[in-house]
Amino acid sequence: MDIINISREQNVAIIRPATKRIDSAVAPAFKEAVLKLVQAGDKRIVLDLEGVDFMDSSGLGALVSVLKGLGGSGALGVCNVQGGVQSLFKLTRMDKVFTISDNLAEAVQKAAG
Repeated sequence: MDIINISREQNVAIIRPATKRIDSAVAPAFKEAVLKLVQAGDKRIVLDLEGVDFMDSSGLGALVSVLKGLGGSGALGVCNVQGGVQSLFKLTRMDKVFTISDNLAEAVQKAAG
C-alpha cells in the first residue's frame, strides 16, 4: 500500500496521506515518500490533510523535515486541517511556521506563487 497519493495542479504536487493517522508508526515512511518527491524536483507541494484525523509529534516532525528539505527554494502548503490535528498545529505554534489554507484551491494558488 502506498503511504501517499499524489496528484498535480498548476505545477504543484498535491499530497494526500493514504492513512487517517500520521503517528510514529507511519511518520518515517511518510517523510521518506515526500522527500523523494522533493529530491526528484518537486519544489511546490500542498499537503491535503482532509482525511487525517490524528497526528502526533513524529508526524509533525516529518512535516518539518520536508520543509527543511525544500530549503528556501520551494513552497509547502497545508490545507483542510481539522479537529485534533488543527489543535496540534496551534498548540505547537506550527500554524505560524506552515502556510495553512482552509481549502485545496486556496493552498494550490498560494503554492503556485
